[in-house]
Amino acid sequence: MKCDLHVHTCFSYDSRALPEKIVEAALAKGIDCLAICDHGEIKGAEAVKKVAFNLPILIIPGIEVKSKAGDILGLNVTKIIPDGLSVKETIKRIKAAGGLAVIPHPFGWFCSFKQKIKYLTNEIDGVAETSSHLPPRTASQCLAIEVLNAAAFGPGNKKAQRLATQLHLPFTAGSDAHSANFVGKVFLEVPGENLPVKGVLEQIKQRNAKLGGQEVSFFEKLSEHIKRNLAKIQNAIGKKR
Repeated sequence: MKCDLHVHTCFSYDSRALPEKIVEAALAKGIDCLAICDHGEIKGAEAVKKVAFNLPILIIPGIEVKSKAGDILGLNVTKIIPDGLSVKETIKRIKAAGGLAVIPHPFGWFCSFKQKIKYLTNEIDGVAETSSHLPPRTASQCLAIEVLNAAAFGPGNKKAQRLATQLHLPFTAGSDAHSANFVGKVFLEVPGENLPVKGVLEQIKQRNAKLGGQEVSFFEKLSEHIKRNLAKIQNAIGKKR
């Protein structure tokens, strides 16, 4: 299954992408699974699930939360996790809600994660620091790293891939689309067909996945970021009316 695990809808403050357009674009590109992760909101995931009802695509509800150290995705979360909490508390609440916490774009130019993930995994599980001869951490049951973000500039994705390998952590991939045409630019491919949400997440936790999609050009990324900024302005104007 080809899974784009980081998509935004018009329910995010920086997106104007309509649920029906997102589903349409995903199906056209052969995407089998979408995780809808709007900023501080779950209504977008609910709307996309309604659109995708009876269509051959799995929708994973999610949310993007702004912790004190940076953004954290909650996959398979159907309740709002408040912004502004510590990283540890944010991950704890995502796990309690039945979700998988993912650190997106940890080395992004404008949205990097401000806490050392190496030490964060120790803090969560109370285990010794990892080394090459140790088995995978139990942290893998509640924390993953997004190692391929289609909208990320610079070498951030390669750094994230090295970190996930070093720490034996699960990894995800997502377009970080804020417009419908950007959906499916990259994806995570997991084995199996017609898996349920828990089945997809289990494959991720077991690191039984591979990265897919095409490299996005600098100008495509720039265009997507310009669309985000325009959406922020349009949405802000719409709220004032």
